[in-house]
Amino acid sequence: MSGQVTITLLKSKIGCTPNQKATLEALGLRKIRQAKTLPDTPAVRGMIYKVNHLVEVKEHAA
Repeated sequence: MSGQVTITLLKSKIGCTPNQKATLEALGLRKIRQAKTLPDTPAVRGMIYKVNHLVEVKEHAA
């Protein structure tokens, strides 16, 4: 895994578990439609997996 991924928060975190809210904070996503570009690492992929029903992911080639 190399390169970067852009993660966009599409749905509200209201009603999510505290773990999911903490994961969104760790990814740097606070508001709906906010996007962050992060390195494509196993740790980031794990966080994306936990909140994949709330976010959209776009991969960028290295």
